[in-house]
Amino acid sequence: MVGSRAYSLYRCSDRKGSLPRVGARRHPTAAPRRPRLPARTPAAHALHELIALSHAQFDAPDEGEILRLAMDHIVAAGPYSAEAGYLKVDGDLVPSPWNGRTHASAVGRRVRELAGQDGKVTVAGRPWGRALGLRGPGVLHGYLVVTSRSRPTKTERSLLAMLVRHTAAALSVAFAHRRQGEDALELHRLREERTALQRKLISVVAELSYERAVHALMADVAASGGGEEAVTRALHGLTGLPALVEDRFGRLRSWTGPSRPVPYPEPNPVRQDDMLHAVARQAGPVRIRDRLITLIRPHGEILGVLALVDAREEADEHTVLALEHAAASLALEMSHLRDLAEVELRLHRELVDDLLAGTDEASAYARSEAVGHDLHRSHYVVVVQWSNRTADDSFAQTVGRAAFAVGMRSLLTRRSDHVVLVTDDRPHARALYEALARATGSRSGTIGVSAPSDSLNDIPHHYQEARRALEVRRHSHERYGTTFFDELGLYRILGPGNDYRELETFVHEWLGQLIDYDSRHHATMVETLSRYFDCGGNYDETADSLAIHRSTLRYRLQRIRDISGHDLANVEDRLNLQVATRVWKIVLGGPG
Repeated sequence: MVGSRAYSLYRCSDRKGSLPRVGARRHPTAAPRRPRLPARTPAAHALHELIALSHAQFDAPDEGEILRLAMDHIVAAGPYSAEAGYLKVDGDLVPSPWNGRTHASAVGRRVRELAGQDGKVTVAGRPWGRALGLRGPGVLHGYLVVTSRSRPTKTERSLLAMLVRHTAAALSVAFAHRRQGEDALELHRLREERTALQRKLISVVAELSYERAVHALMADVAASGGGEEAVTRALHGLTGLPALVEDRFGRLRSWTGPSRPVPYPEPNPVRQDDMLHAVARQAGPVRIRDRLITLIRPHGEILGVLALVDAREEADEHTVLALEHAAASLALEMSHLRDLAEVELRLHRELVDDLLAGTDEASAYARSEAVGHDLHRSHYVVVVQWSNRTADDSFAQTVGRAAFAVGMRSLLTRRSDHVVLVTDDRPHARALYEALARATGSRSGTIGVSAPSDSLNDIPHHYQEARRALEVRRHSHERYGTTFFDELGLYRILGPGNDYRELETFVHEWLGQLIDYDSRHHATMVETLSRYFDCGGNYDETADSLAIHRSTLRYRLQRIRDISGHDLANVEDRLNLQVATRVWKIVLGGPG
């Protein structure tokens, strides 16, 4: 049985769709007509009706009405009949309520056999029949099954193709509008849920006056949306003790009160996990050294730690009560902020994924406005990869926070081994890298930045530029840091899309004998030469990078001269050899 959601796409009514009539009969008493213009040709008349149909379809309220209009007015394109129509709903082709029943089963099987392609359809009594796909950008919206009582002329085929294209375009617009509305409703639902839970917290009445005061204060803090700073400020005001919030990894998020350590101690992961497990085993707050600690743990998942610094052990039952109420309030706040962040991150990712693959500008602009980002400005594509971090959701969020901290307004998604940002300003050469180095505790990261993109259609190309900049940096002597595509110089012409056969020929001409020698003797002559150029011809630095003695390096360089027949002292030979080693390493995938 087809679900109600599928049928809700159709308007089930008895009315027949109609378009404005042209040339209606005049009243006998009307004023004399102007001289009659030459009558339209049949093709011109049909084109006029199809234009009117297209306007009606783009004004239709949903996909079902768009398909119904196309089926009702198929005769405007020629001697056609609409045997059936289908819309794709949740991956299945759902037949239109206006489909005929005589050939419904056979036609339905034939349409599914086509698997998204156009094809012939056989209907008794009709010499010509086709199933025509209604396609949007990269997606099939449905099918229109059309038959004809005679073989269509070339003009009639063109008119039918125009009707199909206009119907598919109208379905694409309707689908985009519906998807945008569903996303907006999901955000609204989460906000309403958060508001409802906050109001429920406010309605709780405590038995003791102090508990009522603490509860009311924390409820007000939660309702105000002040976040962690507001909670620690209220808790410090109630207890007189310094209050702080850490994330589950031990990094400070908020501190209110005196004696804040500067800088805040770097967390020890093993010690932090032991502490979390020790507190989780107890009911209520736990004292560890000079701190009274409770976990922020909605639904059993630890999101962070709320603590009071109580070096003199002055905390009493009122202090514990205030800490527990503050933790409960903060748990709701952090849980719903995270839910909202996950929804917004999903919307960002879907938009960026479509931008990187190529999407229509109207839909992209509308969706970007829904998530509060302006795509009308010039944009840069930034690719981030860190050697000690997998490109999972956690790392993507780390990149997003670091970008926000350095003032980058961006959209974000991730791939299997890197995170992608689409940002509306040229990134600083070091700011994002330094922020991520602090956040990850490692400097082993590489960032590639594209040239500016003034058109959304160019973003897929600029994504490749950013990846090229990252790959060049990764295979360079200084592999960590930020590289801009527009500063690559020679390597801009060595990117994807260039003729690899020419590059391979060039490399073979200059390095072929060395590559063959390495293969036969399991040697590293090409890598030695590449490192020598990377180090600017410095013997000591090259020897250190290869972990060999200086005299060994001299011997290898002499062997390179003998084997290749090229003179490293010759300017032309040196230039061509250096370019060849870079092409070998970066473009052709040599070891590096």
